[in-house]
Amino acid sequence: GAYKVILDALCYPYSCYYTAEEYSALMESSNGVYCGIGSTVQQNINTMIMTIVKPFVDGPAYEAGMLPGDIIYKVDGKDVTGMDINSVVAMMKGEEGTKVTVTVIREGADDPIDMEITRRMVEVPTIEHEMLKNNIGYIQITEFDDVTVDQFKNAIKDLRSKGMQALVIDLRDNGGGLLTAVVDMLDYMLPKGMIVYTEDKYGAREEYRSTDDDVFELPLAVLINGNSASASEIFAAAIQDYKLGTLVGTSSFGKGIVQSVFPLSDGTAVKLTVSKYYTPNGRSIHGTGVTPDIEVDLLDELKKKVVIEHDEDNQLQAALQYLLEGLKESK
Repeated sequence: GAYKVILDALCYPYSCYYTAEEYSALMESSNGVYCGIGSTVQQNINTMIMTIVKPFVDGPAYEAGMLPGDIIYKVDGKDVTGMDINSVVAMMKGEEGTKVTVTVIREGADDPIDMEITRRMVEVPTIEHEMLKNNIGYIQITEFDDVTVDQFKNAIKDLRSKGMQALVIDLRDNGGGLLTAVVDMLDYMLPKGMIVYTEDKYGAREEYRSTDDDVFELPLAVLINGNSASASEIFAAAIQDYKLGTLVGTSSFGKGIVQSVFPLSDGTAVKLTVSKYYTPNGRSIHGTGVTPDIEVDLLDELKKKVVIEHDEDNQLQAALQYLLEGLKESK
């Protein structure tokens, strides 16, 4: 309790203390497999309100009727407003087969909605890919975890083997993840040079670079929105700085700072912000986000849908149209 009060007294939203249980849950989630309700969650850093970004299809939260945009109000009757997001996520995780009641506030509903959800093992679908019309590949990245790097490379190899002529990478609603994962993935895409660098309050700089001259040579579009944060922004900004592809959608979240987790001897941990990160061209996107090259807002009637079909997804269609026009001009 004393540790939590000390960290809360910093009045800094990205600093917090993890109990042993919370720290264990945090480490578990970065591996891409965990036991919980099956949904991505995001917290507004100004209001501290937590919302459901997207329940995983066929996951427990989806089956219970949870929708994108639902505000998390209570977990097992405890008001979680203002709590650190990782602590709340730890409360929603637990042993397989156990139940948790999540109370949400939904736009248009008069009263809070209680959902009893049975926890089960969830494998985060960090990468999904398919070949669309006109030999345009599509890769959706939902998180940057340990498992994501190989999944990403395998997806590109598979699409190339099927004759891919252009590629859409979808980073919408991707709240970020591991810096090491996004750096490895960009190393696979970018020519030799800067990927991202960080600076701490003393000016000490740490650089992350692409180590070879191999570069992704096909026409590329990257989809982003206001829920694309942290590692997603590192990916999108690097693609934009190198002019390797075109960003389509709406401005990203604007989280341009780096946290480190410091384990303590009793199994607990402290998370503190340690540096700011900068794009290859030296841009800081903290508080502003990454601005797309082609701005397209998702249609209002689609924003509450868990599953959006490709043919009704106006942001995806704008990206495909841009790539298709480029392919026609190159012939």
